[in-house]
Amino acid sequence: MENTEQQRNIKEASYGNVYVMTHSFFSDVIKIGCTPSDPHEHAKLLSSKTPGEYTVVYSLNCIKPCRVKKQIREYLNAKEYVDGFYQVPAEVAESLLKREVLRIPILNAG
Repeated sequence: MENTEQQRNIKEASYGNVYVMTHSFFSDVIKIGCTPSDPHEHAKLLSSKTPGEYTVVYSLNCIKPCRVKKQIREYLNAKEYVDGFYQVPAEVAESLLKREVLRIPILNAG
């Protein structure tokens, strides 16, 4: 139950980070996700739960990070390897995130 509540809090986070990570076992596969915490700390946490290590190659601190993640995943849908992992160069995902940031509302708008 705690895990479900934590997932809900992440999905509803109004401010946080979207990240692109690689894994030491898969050089051509990236992970795209969101977290309300520091993405590098999140990578350490994920690494502690699996063999190998996750490395953040790009992160974006933004409003509604999980909404941004969802949009990036929709762009990459055809390249999906397995849930949340995509077989594309990290530079492609980074470029999409940089492009998507132009559509994200800023905090001090108005």
